[in-house]
Amino acid sequence: MVYVAFVIDVFARKIVGWRVATSMTTGFVLDALNQAICQRAPSGADKLIHHSDRGSQYLSIKYTERLAEAGIDTSVGSVGDSYDNALTESIIGLFKTEVINFLGPWKSVGQVEWETLKWVSWYNTERLHSAIGYVTPQEAEEAFFADLSATEKAA
Repeated sequence: MVYVAFVIDVFARKIVGWRVATSMTTGFVLDALNQAICQRAPSGADKLIHHSDRGSQYLSIKYTERLAEAGIDTSVGSVGDSYDNALTESIIGLFKTEVINFLGPWKSVGQVEWETLKWVSWYNTERLHSAIGYVTPQEAEEAFFADLSATEKAA
């Protein structure tokens, strides 16, 4: 059994952290979170919110302490709420369809990890998303920061 965790920036629909592992532990999801934190370098001024389901890994002391250290507020969905993690479940469904089910059977964790790396890169830089104006997550971010820079220069 292989597990994959994703950390997604909802604003741009960009996958900013991910991890593949053979067990569903706190360390597994913490690695994905740390990758996202390192990539984004958030500060307390960013007012970030981390939303997750009620999985024990996401509610663990180590995980919640790491979120607090990074100045990220936590949000956990209510039990039985079908809309709780719709965005994440949608991305995981795409990943399973486009990678796991399409390219398998798998011979090693390393093979899953390599294909996940390739898929995340494609997802972030080539896949168009209707929710962000039919552009890629990378393009959505670049446009946002270009607009922000132009606004700051005009001010």
